[in-house]
Amino acid sequence: MTQKSLSFEASFERLEQILEKLNAGNVGLDETLKLYEEASGLLNTCQERLGEAEQKIQVLIKERSGETPQMEDFSPQ
Repeated sequence: MTQKSLSFEASFERLEQILEKLNAGNVGLDETLKLYEEASGLLNTCQERLGEAEQKIQVLIKERSGETPQMEDFSPQ
């Protein structure tokens, strides 16, 4: 299964697993780089899923109220 086809929850769970491995401190350099690369892709997937969810919510709010929704920037700082 590719990262793009994983659900938000599955991607987030895999990120947690990777963090546990990295925080344990017993992973070699090559494995660390591999895990970091995977985590980076998973993070992008999670951010995309959250963005899609935010857009859907804004559409639903607009349809419900008949008004143009106000967008807030939820980007991490």
